[in-house]
Amino acid sequence: MLSPCRGRRCVPTVVAMSHLPTELFSAIDHVGVAVRDLDEAIAFYRDTYGMALAHEEVNEEQGVREAMMAVGGSGSHIQLLAPLSPESTIAKFLDRSGPGVQQVAYRVEDVEAVSQVLRDHGLRLLYDEPRRGTSNSRVNFIHPKDAGGILVELVQPAHETH
Repeated sequence: MLSPCRGRRCVPTVVAMSHLPTELFSAIDHVGVAVRDLDEAIAFYRDTYGMALAHEEVNEEQGVREAMMAVGGSGSHIQLLAPLSPESTIAKFLDRSGPGVQQVAYRVEDVEAVSQVLRDHGLRLLYDEPRRGTSNSRVNFIHPKDAGGILVELVQPAHETH
């Protein structure tokens, strides 16, 4: 959690959260990468890095067309995210920052319980209740201002594979 700004100068300081459970997250689930052209990005990750396409879908609620590229047999993925419309969150991210890393996602066993623990420690989450994510997972996000400038996704998989 970052400290509030003092005066005219904002100096972020990380507040120690040693009282959080050590097993809050079970793994890095994926790293989300915003792209303008999903098909082009899939081909690049496949042909350049040798990653296999594990899953592809359109998520209307999140406003994206997405693909999960498997990182070897690790169970982790690179999630490629392309906007469905100019109004989507990913389109706005691309306009503001260009293509690149948009989020880091941690796998959790119970997204509601983890969300509550984080709220109890003063972190803001983007949604009051978890929403549908990739492959019918349940997700929520920690506000970037409470996570050192990083959009952190909490992912409770519907099942173990994407």
